[in-house]
Amino acid sequence: MILALDSSLSKAKKICSVILRILAICAMVSAAIVMATSHEKITIFSVSFEANYSRTPAFKYFFVANIGGSVYSIVVLFLPRKTSLSRLILISDLVVTMVLTSSVSAALAVAHVGKKGNSHAGRLPICAQLHNFCNQVGGALIAAFVVMENSLCVASGLVA
Repeated sequence: MILALDSSLSKAKKICSVILRILAICAMVSAAIVMATSHEKITIFSVSFEANYSRTPAFKYFFVANIGGSVYSIVVLFLPRKTSLSRLILISDLVVTMVLTSSVSAALAVAHVGKKGNSHAGRLPICAQLHNFCNQVGGALIAAFVVMENSLCVASGLVA
């Protein structure tokens, strides 16, 4: 009886882990696509301004971290569960989660300066003029927070 209960709990944990990984992959790919397509060009007093994710190193790091995390998660989905690699996968999950967290932090810091500006550094807010660009960056950051939540659950071993 107890053995059957352990078996069903183990099976439920595996299913939950796979579902969370798939959800994280979808969110990472979505965040990367939304960030990569964030582009806006405006003209003010015959001066043209262009905002693009590739002009900001923090946004590029965010994009690369999400693509790398999604590729890693896809590979892990196809690895067998009960192998000698399980500890390595757990450590790799933690490393990928930390990289994703740092990329979200960097992108969030740049997005905050873009939205609010920084009077001490002489940076003016740009989101009042570049609505679409700022909204797309915000959407990518929201998707990344979903990724971080799922990655933390998987990496902490709650559903491993």
